[in-house]
Amino acid sequence: MLSSQNHQTLPCQISILLFGNFSNHCLANILEPLRAANDLSGRPNYSWKIVTMDGLEVSSSSLLRLGADARLADVAGDILMVMPSYGFLTHATVAASRALRAAAKRFETLVGLDTGSWLLAEAGLLDGYRATIHWDELDRFSERFSEVHVQKDAVVFDRGRATCGGASTAFAMALQLIGEAHGPTLRMRVENLFTGAYSDRPDPRVGIVSRALLLMRTNLEEPLLISDIARRLGRSQRHLETQVSAKMGANPQAIYRRMRLALARSLAVETHVSVAEIAVRCGYQNASSMTRAFRTEFGTTPQAMRRGLG
Repeated sequence: MLSSQNHQTLPCQISILLFGNFSNHCLANILEPLRAANDLSGRPNYSWKIVTMDGLEVSSSSLLRLGADARLADVAGDILMVMPSYGFLTHATVAASRALRAAAKRFETLVGLDTGSWLLAEAGLLDGYRATIHWDELDRFSERFSEVHVQKDAVVFDRGRATCGGASTAFAMALQLIGEAHGPTLRMRVENLFTGAYSDRPDPRVGIVSRALLLMRTNLEEPLLISDIARRLGRSQRHLETQVSAKMGANPQAIYRRMRLALARSLAVETHVSVAEIAVRCGYQNASSMTRAFRTEFGTTPQAMRRGLG
């Protein structure tokens, strides 16, 4: 289980513990999806601090220098992410293990990014848990830590622990964090932002839900009836509704409405087009009906959000 805090009212507080030679790639892959989750939802779902053991500046493997917000000993919160990356064995010291064990009492969830699993295991914080690590280190990790149930998976969540197998898999971990805390719709929107190919011709090899979502995304200004989407996909409307609800946690009508309102929010915040024009671009018959739906979804109006009052 992940942090059980109220994500609707408070941001999930994350501390990312970096060591010398950390991976820029891994850091970006975990932070950018979380940043996008904030931007796309219009809410501060996540906040984060960069921490180090001594509170001093740290350099990445590519010599990018990054200032620390705090020392590890001075922070607490919902999630502690540990990311040593390259040269991790030099950081697996008695002092580091002691500091991590102390920190574990101040955080609800511990996350090992890339080779961070090794430091958590060295501190005894993965004993009895399922975990993974960078694929290069799986065998050595398994041999060294017999109390850890090592899995050959990209991402592993087990109670208050989460681990991933490298820089690229940090992105998958971020998506899972977002999905579990805020639902599949926001997860889908974040994933599409970074990876979604844009086409108005759904590939029949792709699952029916993905194909239905693609048809929705490419028909926001003139929304299709759900029955028309089902017909285009060669399925009944009931079958489509069942499949979408099972995978996305909401019916197709709700998913479609959220997509249109997400576009309305982007246009309100990022452009100067009129509310009437926003309504047209998002498939609403008039500004009043769009504004009512917008208020229901976001708790404010497009005009107020544009002025920074929402």
